Amino acid sequence: MSEQIDMARVEELAGKVIGDVAGALSLYMAYIGDQTGVFEALDGAGRLTIAELAKKTGLNEKYLHEWLGSVSAAGYVTMHEDETFSLSPEQALIFAREGQPACMQGFIQAVVSQYEQHEKAVSTFASGEGRPWGDHTQCLFCGVDRFFRPGYEANLTADWIPSLSGVEGKLKAGAKVADIGCGHGSSTVLMAQSYPDSEFHGFDYHAPSIEIAKTAAHEAGVPNVHFHVANAKEFGGADFDLACIFDALHDMGDPVGAARHIRETLKDSGTLMLVEPIAGDSFAENMNPLGQIFYAFSTTVCTPNSLSQEVALGLGAQAGQKRLTEVLKEAGFRNVRRTSETATNMVLEVTG
Repeated sequence: MSEQIDMARVEELAGKVIGDVAGALSLYMAYIGDQTGVFEALDGAGRLTIAELAKKTGLNEKYLHEWLGSVSAAGYVTMHEDETFSLSPEQALIFAREGQPACMQGFIQAVVSQYEQHEKAVSTFASGEGRPWGDHTQCLFCGVDRFFRPGYEANLTADWIPSLSGVEGKLKAGAKVADIGCGHGSSTVLMAQSYPDSEFHGFDYHAPSIEIAKTAAHEAGVPNVHFHVANAKEFGGADFDLACIFDALHDMGDPVGAARHIRETLKDSGTLMLVEPIAGDSFAENMNPLGQIFYAFSTTVCTPNSLSQEVALGLGAQAGQKRLTEVLKEAGFRNVRRTSETATNMVLEVTG
């Protein structure tokens, strides 16, 4: 039987692909503009000609001409009728204002990092083997930290910790805290600054990230934070009042073993705050742009990291609360409830 082709659907899908290609290249252009300081130069400068922008940045006018053509067509920069260019306040927040919750440059940088080592990603996918976190480029580590840090600054001490039963009071009075999978230490340092009478320990098995975290703590002037190279199943210490995992449990090869070790190191009255990517409990619930993004990163980063470790459970970045609860209860915890959420994350309070 001959195959029936609906040309209207072909044209519709082809149009979507063209839009996706345009978007992919626009992110690439946004990354170039970030790394070379063009967005920063445009921010607050009013309308600039190409020549004025070239003089301000020291960049080649011909390159700027082509770059501005792309990002203006994308809506990332505003082109005026007289062929001058500017950033609106909204564009500046997205592309130029480092540290603002709306700034997307860290997210964009993480995407670029995946293309940077595309051959390794293809090889890993084809082989079915794992690929550890440390096998990626520094571009990924920096991008992930840049993306998550503003969200932590906006939500961690203002909403997430206060949403937990009795935890904020303990931290103000003086508590002992473990931040597992702390990466560059942004979450750990932020908590240490906010609760100076508490003691914070950041753990991560990626030694280069711990060195960056130590530098960040020194620069922030927080004496109540300590960083250690250790994996989630073996980190040292005991009698923690609070343990935290920020967007990392699903990356672990043995999340049950990690959660079990955390439970053993907590006080009987202690709490685990688990922050994970927002997700429904089924494929169908995650068929949206955010799910598309998280599944993609899970394909090249999260699941390969899990499969590179013992047990290799491979939860994935869209595990959902139901599956996460199963993992936590298998580890021995009795109570799991969602206390807060944002557009990208859910916060689970885990006790018992």
